[in-house]
Amino acid sequence: MPIYRYPLGPLNNNSYLILDDSTRDAAVVDPSFDSDQLLEAIQNVGCTLRYILNTHAHFDHILGNTLFHNWSGAPIALHPADLELLRSLPEQCKWFGIPPVSSPEPSLYLEDQQCINIGDTQIKVLFTPGHSRGHVSFLIEQEGVVISGDSLFRGSIGRTDLPGGSSQTLLQSIRFSLLTLQDTYKVFAGHGETTTIGEERGNNPFLRMKTM
Repeated sequence: MPIYRYPLGPLNNNSYLILDDSTRDAAVVDPSFDSDQLLEAIQNVGCTLRYILNTHAHFDHILGNTLFHNWSGAPIALHPADLELLRSLPEQCKWFGIPPVSSPEPSLYLEDQQCINIGDTQIKVLFTPGHSRGHVSFLIEQEGVVISGDSLFRGSIGRTDLPGGSSQTLLQSIRFSLLTLQDTYKVFAGHGETTTIGEERGNNPFLRMKTM
């Protein structure tokens, strides 16, 4: 089951395509900048888009929601604690000096331990707040992969100085939802390069803090 990573835009956002080989069903995670290019790449893969999965609702992770929803009719999935943030997308765009856009409302609300099936592939939702109130990660156990959004990065963690952020909550989320995974699990982050749970457990300076 391939997982394609597409680094996009000025903030080096990672959008992901999860593809089930047996059915060619797919989900896109965090469609970001340059969504026209992302759509073209996904069309070239050849698949049926079943879900648009948002780890959270900061503007750079949801800018492509409308494009993919209009193209495929696929439902947008988001944790309800980030619904207000999603609805503020036009204002978020203004804050960062880009033309304002909006996102359709989610029709699937995510919760901790919920399972979403893409063909024969199961995606488990992990509630990992702290970067935002409704942040989630997506665990694909059969592949040994977790898509961590902006919770855990290679050598770093998500920022917590935006509205809804909490450093204590984020560190607890990482400890109890991510660091419980085996060291071999690959971490596909919302920005930057792929890492592993073991690498971050042993070397991430933020995870050595006393609050952990």
